[in-house]
Amino acid sequence: MTRSLSIFTERRVAAVVALSALLLTTSCGDKVLQGRGSSYLVVSLLQAASGAKPATFSTFLESDVVTNVKGTGTTLFPTVYEDLGQVALSMAMKDPLTVLEPTATNTITVERYHVDYVRTDGRNTQGVDVPYSFDGAVTGTITSTGSTLVFVLVRAQAKLEAPLLALRGLGGAVIISTLARVTFYGYDQAGNAVSVSGTISINFADWGDPA
Repeated sequence: MTRSLSIFTERRVAAVVALSALLLTTSCGDKVLQGRGSSYLVVSLLQAASGAKPATFSTFLESDVVTNVKGTGTTLFPTVYEDLGQVALSMAMKDPLTVLEPTATNTITVERYHVDYVRTDGRNTQGVDVPYSFDGAVTGTITSTGSTLVFVLVRAQAKLEAPLLALRGLGGAVIISTLARVTFYGYDQAGNAVSVSGTISINFADWGDPA
């Protein structure tokens, strides 16, 4: 009787352990389990704004390769603006079964980002089909309540070189449609590396200038 009870207890414990592992794997996924830290980053929202209208953010971007700005009288001056990105980030704990509140050690400081442009047709040669990838700096400490960071999504120099320079003067008749993949890099307060990525659509053209 004692041996039967012991076997039953062992099987029950094994079943609980297996169920807990399954829940952890299903809830977290591969991305959550990456890295050594106990917390990870979540992209809640990724938006962009044209440099000509830097306060108007949207979930996609119509990037104007040149903006004609009116000077004195009727004179127009061709101008290039950088386009801005805005990301809402939050921090979450990897263990979905934890009942502990995040501590200051779990907060994540983001300090840089990387932008890659790709096209869905597979033509992705930088400087020929799409603008060059680049790295930028953006710093902010992310807690469980979340934070919003603003960064440069399209650099001014990208509009002064191929392939965007060739779009000037075409009045939007030719458009280069891309996906911009933005990866943010940081670390928790214990020094563990953390990263997260988001994607946004960008259509490059010589769009009509705002009034």
